[in-house]
Amino acid sequence: MLQNNTKSILTKPQNVILLSIISCFLWGSAFPFIKLGYRVFNIGQNDTYEKILFAGIRFLLAGIMVMVVCVFLKYPLKINLRQFRKLSFLGILQTSIQYFFFYIGMSHISGTSGSIISSLGTFFTVIAAHFLCKNDKITKTKFIGLIIGLLGVIILNIKGLKESTFSLNGEGLLIISSVASAFASIYTKNISKDIKPFAISGYQLAIGGAVLTIVGLIGTNGKIFNFSSVGFLMILYMAFISAAAFSIWSILLKFNDVSKISVYKFSVPLFGVLLSFIILHENNLNINVFISIVLVSIGIILINKKEKLK
Repeated sequence: MLQNNTKSILTKPQNVILLSIISCFLWGSAFPFIKLGYRVFNIGQNDTYEKILFAGIRFLLAGIMVMVVCVFLKYPLKINLRQFRKLSFLGILQTSIQYFFFYIGMSHISGTSGSIISSLGTFFTVIAAHFLCKNDKITKTKFIGLIIGLLGVIILNIKGLKESTFSLNGEGLLIISSVASAFASIYTKNISKDIKPFAISGYQLAIGGAVLTIVGLIGTNGKIFNFSSVGFLMILYMAFISAAAFSIWSILLKFNDVSKISVYKFSVPLFGVLLSFIILHENNLNINVFISIVLVSIGIILINKKEKLK
């Protein structure tokens, strides 16, 4: 009865829209807050291990948050050794590797550029799924969506933004991060058949975050940040972003079609750009950015659009 009630609530269109937008807003807010975090913790462009430590603490806390909520709600977290190995691999791929490149790359570009370029993960996932998943091939509509979305990212890097001229240590690293995200998405889909969504989120965030934290501590010789009240609240919020967004998204995917949910990811770069403007006061809202957002959004909508069977 409880399962049926939950499904009824989480499949109502208005609830799906609200929860999807909340998740995307949280993910979008991560871009300016990462940049803001570099300022609060005095992390410079060349402080590579400090960036890794910053990411590690965030995701380790996020994983712990998910697990604490699961224990409180009596949600099962028990896994066997085989499942632990799978989640360890996912944690290293989706959290450690993806955000290793992401956090370093974000320190070299604006929050505006980062939020748009990171949307490449959605397009790379479609390409990877075509080769790795039998029932998820690229259709004509998806192909058009891919071309339009990629064109939007290219336009962003042609001219207009001072920070948006392509660089390997900025945009290049975010592209590598997006590729890791794409393969992680495919792997998550495969292991979700026999592992609960909350368990996947909690373990992979905690394991991946722990690896980043250890690498960061080794690189900084055990030196950790001087946490002010502002810094402490910021790291808690960023951990909450990951814990809440991943958890909400996992629940929605459990009761709804992937295409019905993923279409709302078009709002992530939109929120990222707007919040970067509001929080970081980035004066980057020019015609190139506007065109890029529109094209990327259209691309994401098209690749998630169901085609009618002939």
